[in-house]
Amino acid sequence: MYIPKYFKVENFDEIFDFVQENSFGTIVTTEQGKPIATHLPLQVSTEGDTSYITGHMAYGNSQWRTFETCDDVLVMFQGPHAYISPSWYKEENVPTWNYQSVHVYGVASILNEEELKQDLTRLLQKYEKQRKDSVLWDKLSPQLLEKELKGIVGFKIEIQEVQAAYKLSQNRNEEDYTNIIDKLSEEKGDNSHQIADVMRKRESFR
Repeated sequence: MYIPKYFKVENFDEIFDFVQENSFGTIVTTEQGKPIATHLPLQVSTEGDTSYITGHMAYGNSQWRTFETCDDVLVMFQGPHAYISPSWYKEENVPTWNYQSVHVYGVASILNEEELKQDLTRLLQKYEKQRKDSVLWDKLSPQLLEKELKGIVGFKIEIQEVQAAYKLSQNRNEEDYTNIIDKLSEEKGDNSHQIADVMRKRESFR
């Protein structure tokens, strides 16, 4: 991923938090030279000094079979993004786009059944535990779980390289930066409001 120096993020803890909050990622591999992709809810875990991305996909999705033939797997995570109008700058300028994006490269392998159960348990905990009448792993019938497990394949990707770009107008002067936040806050789209919030929170780090 092309990342100008202004927008490069290297703090792994910050990137880790971003991935956890924007965990619906895109896995890219190649099949006979052709790129293929699947969009999935994913998790990040650490074992000792090694970090992994874990998830599962349908057994009928042939992409999991490419894990054995691809040296590298690319996983992309996208945060909010928004159009930046040139009218928001004090001096003449051109339009651009603000965004947050993380690319992770690693080597994939298939989870065994017990590892898959543990990963699914964690996934349900993440998305269900705060809900009323939450549906957690131990509340599901063994018959249903046995049936569903036959239809999915779990995997983990050992993280070997991380690239993160937060293009948030860091290269602009304070007046323009503040005005961009204000203008984004006035836009109708949720993405614009989210980018404004991110920029506002990061203002003290510029």
